[in-house]
Amino acid sequence: MSPRKIFLFSSLVAVLLIAGVASVWRPALWAYVIAGPVILLGLSDMLQRSRTVIRNFPVIGHARYWMEAIRPEIQQYFVESDTSGRPFSREYRSVVYQRAKNTTDTRPFGTIRDLYEVGTEWIAHSLHPTHPPETPPRILIGGTRCEQPYHASLLNVSAMSFGSLSMNAILALNTGARLGGFAHNTGEGGISPYHLEPGGDLIWQVGTGYFGCRTSNGQFDPELFARKARHDSVKMIEIKLSQGAKPGHGGILPGAKVTPQIAEIRGVPVGEDVISPPAHSAFSTPSELLEFVVKLRELSGGKPVGFKLCIGRRREFLSICKAMAANRSVPDFITVDGAEGGTGAAPMEFSNAIGTPLTEGLLFVHNALVGCGLREETRIICSARIVTGFHMVRRMAMGADLCNSARAMMFAIGCIQALKCNTNACPVGVATQDPGLYRGLNVPNKAQRVFNYHRNTIKSTLEILGAAGLAHPSELRPHHIQRRVSPTKVEDYATIYERIEPGSLLGESPPSTYASEWKAASAQQF
Repeated sequence: MSPRKIFLFSSLVAVLLIAGVASVWRPALWAYVIAGPVILLGLSDMLQRSRTVIRNFPVIGHARYWMEAIRPEIQQYFVESDTSGRPFSREYRSVVYQRAKNTTDTRPFGTIRDLYEVGTEWIAHSLHPTHPPETPPRILIGGTRCEQPYHASLLNVSAMSFGSLSMNAILALNTGARLGGFAHNTGEGGISPYHLEPGGDLIWQVGTGYFGCRTSNGQFDPELFARKARHDSVKMIEIKLSQGAKPGHGGILPGAKVTPQIAEIRGVPVGEDVISPPAHSAFSTPSELLEFVVKLRELSGGKPVGFKLCIGRRREFLSICKAMAANRSVPDFITVDGAEGGTGAAPMEFSNAIGTPLTEGLLFVHNALVGCGLREETRIICSARIVTGFHMVRRMAMGADLCNSARAMMFAIGCIQALKCNTNACPVGVATQDPGLYRGLNVPNKAQRVFNYHRNTIKSTLEILGAAGLAHPSELRPHHIQRRVSPTKVEDYATIYERIEPGSLLGESPPSTYASEWKAASAQQF
């Protein structure tokens, strides 16, 4: 029984009990003085639509907000771990909430950072700042290779599947994407009716399980893929090679979340854990991967196709680059996920000890493409803990063209990091298939918050660019970002991180830091 039903049942019992006792002992009517306000508060909680916690948990849900109001330390207890148990700043979550609610996020008394702490980063501003453009720039993906190229927003919704998230969460995210003109990645769980109903732009992610485009024995089904990929809402196709939170491991959807509808969409048994294979069956070499990219581009009617990965063995990505250079066949985009990326379910060791962090992974992918003379032919999307405008600016200075965010979008629709994603008991209805919980998530209200968060974060990004004297993200360079490397020394990214010359991997003397791995790389073997 849901908390809402428990409250209604308890209220009815209390009213009847008081009435029964009062029939033989009149002073018992005074109990209504206590019970009446509690019942009215609970009914008010169930009818309001802005706070999912108290809508799902009438009366007792207020305890969370009361404790937050007592001291920041108590609030910190609730918010400083992400879904993989690693620290996540309360400050950033507060920023998302303020922007999603369209309230001011300015602060009095200056910085709250320790500017002299090693690792602190900032962007070098200009004494000749510029006005941000009124219309946010968009990034062309696909170009002449595609019959249907896509002009993407600088910030989009990162991959989260229906199944991992509830139907109302998907509806809210996609509605927000439609309102704001940005893209919503489906995650590897396939395209659901809730992705299509609002009409927002979609990036269809195809994972190792081929959910939504698989045969009865789990292989890729070209005809089924083509039928769905040509839907007007689908703007791009993303082949998922690996995910930052659990690289080298297939996706995980606990059986408690596999409802009949989700089982039908994915083509799997009801109520059983869904563990995606760790690797694809449609290809097994770098050259075959690129052939698969071309095949999906054709089957989709000429839409941009790329792949997503977390960098592991550098030689293997260089093998893909060798295949690209040899065949002059490139993906339209590459999504680089960092090992710090979040997830609803992953083995602890995979979250904590496998995969390359985004900084190193992004720089390596950018350098590898530059070294092969391929950087201008493909776009780089980055994902993993993208929350603020400075996060976006920093990553674009390192080589990304645009960014995806999952955590911040979840915060915008009400996630409180209860760490119940893998239990089907998310109290705010975001990561659950329990109707008693997800019905409390009001779709129009949360969709507006997604729109607000996106708009305000893009605005912040452009204002930061203007402060640096830049007019477009493409003008960002590594030297714009400063980092304190010791208590007495500051260096910029151009000094800290290696940047290799265009085409340098194709010459007789590739950079020494890449030489051995480049030599060992093969287009015919990962």
